[in-house]
Amino acid sequence: MGEVRELAGEAVEAHVRGFFAGHSVEVVDCDLGSERREVVPGLRVLVVGPGPQGDGWAYVTAGCWAAMEEDGHGLEFVMTAHVHDQRFVELMAMIAFYHCGGHRLDLEHSMPIGEPWVPGSTCDHLLISLPYLHGPDLEHCPVPGGHARILWTLPVTTAEIEFRRRHGHEALERRFDEAEIIPTDPFRASVA
Repeated sequence: MGEVRELAGEAVEAHVRGFFAGHSVEVVDCDLGSERREVVPGLRVLVVGPGPQGDGWAYVTAGCWAAMEEDGHGLEFVMTAHVHDQRFVELMAMIAFYHCGGHRLDLEHSMPIGEPWVPGSTCDHLLISLPYLHGPDLEHCPVPGGHARILWTLPVTTAEIEFRRRHGHEALERRFDEAEIIPTDPFRASVA
């Protein structure tokens, strides 16, 4: 399994580097600690700097697919932020552990962060969505023996999560579109 994990991680990294050609890409090894390490062994976060694909920073997991794949299919996650900050690497490690530790995130799911996305932000949840900022070319990532789907982790407010529970995911996304939110703005107004 170690070889499959390594090959899958390399495939995700190559895919991200190819999609973000012209951007700097830093690979950060994430050690979740002795009690959590086996949940997502070999987890890395790829930190992508600004460039031709956008002026924000992208943080992409590499390791979730290998820990959770079923029949060759699994997920990785991307978050887009306004700055380079270790906080976002740590959030991506949290998402990986949450997903692989028994919560199995998927499209239209959400997870509580337990605190503001950044200090002073009202965004305290992450909504799993299609990677609208990057499109299907980033979303669909071939790996040896299958394919990883890279989904977006969008910071949202508690009120937006409650709105989604009452009115559905599509209704919330329509609100985001109508308000023309800037998803990398940690201080954006809630749409609910």
